[in-house]
Amino acid sequence: MNIKRAKNEIKNALRAYFARDAFGVYRIPPIRQRPILLMGPPGIGKTQIMQQIADETGVGLVSYTLTHHTRQSALGLPYIEHETFDGQEYAVTAYTMSEIIASVYREIARTGVREGILFLDEINCISETLSPMMLQFLQCKTFGNQQLPAGWVVVAAGNPPEYNKSVREFDVVTLDRVKRIDVEEDFTVWKEYAYRRGVHGAILSYLEIRRDHFYRVEAAADGMQFVTARGWEDLSELMQVYESLGLPVDRQVVGQYLQLPRVASDFANYLQLYEKYKRVYRIEEILNGSWEKLRARELADAAFDEKLGVIGLLIARLTDSARETYRLDGLTGALHQDLICVREGEKTLGTLLDEKQAALAHHRAAGAADRDALFVAAREAERLAGFQQTISLEKVPRGQAFDRLKALFQDDVQARADAAEQTDRQLANAFAFLDEAIPNSQELVLFATELTANYFISWFIQNFGSDAYYAHNKQLLFDDTQQRLLDEIRQARQEL
Repeated sequence: MNIKRAKNEIKNALRAYFARDAFGVYRIPPIRQRPILLMGPPGIGKTQIMQQIADETGVGLVSYTLTHHTRQSALGLPYIEHETFDGQEYAVTAYTMSEIIASVYREIARTGVREGILFLDEINCISETLSPMMLQFLQCKTFGNQQLPAGWVVVAAGNPPEYNKSVREFDVVTLDRVKRIDVEEDFTVWKEYAYRRGVHGAILSYLEIRRDHFYRVEAAADGMQFVTARGWEDLSELMQVYESLGLPVDRQVVGQYLQLPRVASDFANYLQLYEKYKRVYRIEEILNGSWEKLRARELADAAFDEKLGVIGLLIARLTDSARETYRLDGLTGALHQDLICVREGEKTLGTLLDEKQAALAHHRAAGAADRDALFVAAREAERLAGFQQTISLEKVPRGQAFDRLKALFQDDVQARADAAEQTDRQLANAFAFLDEAIPNSQELVLFATELTANYFISWFIQNFGSDAYYAHNKQLLFDDTQQRLLDEIRQARQEL
């Protein structure tokens, strides 16, 4: 199955494992809560989905890469205890608590959340000395005499032997005690994730043309050569920072992440074309409606790959704009709830600010995966601090403070409205340009389809609408009614 289905399978297993009966007892006894074993190629997102699952289900998460551990760190260190048996005292070997088990207890103490996931990565690449202990743990959830706390589920991940020479095969006894999920790469599923994560537009448009280059592992004379989903995402992060610093991304840089030479070379060449398209077609002018007729004629005469490159550039910029609206919408909603809290007398502005700043510090320390949520939390704390400072500097009387807060809040409401208006205008201008350049074409159909698949743009259309989008989808026979389009977008977003 693909990684998206695997993620849902794990979430469903957690729901089942954490379900309790009328007496508060787990409906599936802990001894029957089989560890989940994810098996699949490296770099397809097995580790990445664990943080997503923890965030979405509200449970704790402790992660360990087992190749970094020895028998002593997993089992604990031995020490001598004295015990009496049948009137005779004996020196008995005992063990300190396992480092891994201790980390689970620390996480419970830190968060107050008593249910969670212990994620053990590279489970089948452990050392020979650790192997018996790990098999015992998968079977009994104990290291030595230390048991995993009730309410914590074990999820392990490993690679098939064709991808790693050091893997160890599990025996039937162990496999009969785990819930095994085999996963494989899937570009369509990864693309949904990539849109949500803001993966670089050049990568997305390239892989749309060269889907066979998304994930490959090949044996060569000097070792394995490969390109993985992880490699593409990490390269995207570097490219975005390099661009902000004015640094070039050339063949040598690309090859550090895409370790299959022909794919690295092909993408580096495409990246040069992508930058050329950006200069030639002047995407910002298209989106603000001031493009020259020459640009439309050039695109009409261009090759298919070039047209897809320009469409990729348009979608990348529209995604940025829709994402900004998404963030400002989240900020406005959060601030609105804060003002209600102040108005109802539940908390003072100062208390609310302290709580938001503490929560923000916690999310940053925990390495929260959702950057948009982190952005909203940071801006919320920043705006509340600004509100408090303004009230203080202007010496607003207590009885008039809330009215002043409402007035300040209107700036955020207006910023959200301005962002939504800009996104809608840019969508309309993009459609108008493509109508002039490539009317009734398969590329225009692809453009409309990608807008629907894009997380942020589909969110925008669902919440703010887009006359240009509705008109073109109807014209292209995608649908007959606006409501059905909204239903399709809503369904697509629920599946992300």
